[in-house]
Amino acid sequence: MNYLMSFIVGGLICVIGQLIMDLKKANPAYILVSFVVSGVVLGYLGIYDKIIEFGYSGATVTLPGFGYTLAKGAVEETAKTGFLGVLSGGISATASGVGASLVFGYIVSLIFTAKSK
Repeated sequence: MNYLMSFIVGGLICVIGQLIMDLKKANPAYILVSFVVSGVVLGYLGIYDKIIEFGYSGATVTLPGFGYTLAKGAVEETAKTGFLGVLSGGISATASGVGASLVFGYIVSLIFTAKSK
């Protein structure tokens, strides 16, 4: 059941992004930033915690999940170490995900060749 809920929630987040791209003709960079900021705002309001309880990794792996984790790490580290935690908390909370993305992206780039349009 966890797999199904993850698939549904992650898919819905992707559908929202695709609809914004198709209907509003928005730049992908704006969508990326708005999704990360929406994760921060929804986390602040306490809504994203409920989405994570329902959607598991479908909610945490996507861009709003990245924003949520970034903000949550900054808040937790600020409570422990003070003002310096604003910068170090978000970085330490998301470092494993960013590192994994870089490693797997590099491996995929070695296997496949890019085609220009």
